[in-house]
Amino acid sequence: MNKPYVSVVIAALNEEAAIGKVINDVPREIADEIIVVDNGSTDRTAEVAEAAGARVVPEPRRGYGRAFRAGLHSISPDCEIVVFLDGDGSDYPEMMNRLVEPISGGTRDFVIGSRVRGQRQAGSMSWHQVFAGYMVGFLLRLLYGVRSTDMGPFRAIRRDALERLNLREETYGWPLEMQMRAARAGLRILEVPVDYRRRAGGQSKIAGTVRGSVMAATRILLTLARIAMEPR
Repeated sequence: MNKPYVSVVIAALNEEAAIGKVINDVPREIADEIIVVDNGSTDRTAEVAEAAGARVVPEPRRGYGRAFRAGLHSISPDCEIVVFLDGDGSDYPEMMNRLVEPISGGTRDFVIGSRVRGQRQAGSMSWHQVFAGYMVGFLLRLLYGVRSTDMGPFRAIRRDALERLNLREETYGWPLEMQMRAARAGLRILEVPVDYRRRAGGQSKIAGTVRGSVMAATRILLTLARIAMEPR
């Protein structure tokens, strides 16, 4: 079986302290290209990412969904599998095989890394992040019969399946929209345990501030309500 072409897309906003190690830890035997989307950084994120061997794509309009959409517009036409992860050093890129192998083996279309089911460093996730993952999992099971424990950023999906989902969320609701639309579309979804650690530097844009937490929670709830009420 031929190895599929894998594109890794990393969203980064002021991650100068972490982004180099994140890129260096991506297994090159799996990844064919690494794209870092610089989502309006004011530090040396782009410079450090380029020096580490990534291709940097600028997206000055801040927003989680906007960053990943810019990355997707820049991937190689040969890409068959897309892997997403954050640029803050909290994910373990060396665990990428857990996400890619079920897709390359033809048994799954979409694989999500669950931080809740893996080994978590103390302080790496707030209680409300864990609670939100379980709550969303309960609703996904209720609505679509899909089991889930997390909305983790570390995930992989077949490119053709992703393009059919027509994602449109621009900020914090993007990961949930992907999971909900994938469930609605009947994709073969798998959740696997992945380890998680505290970010390598800087401050979380979501859990690091009250404002960020409130904005993220609001957007996620609006996304959930909007998609759940769409006609099937």
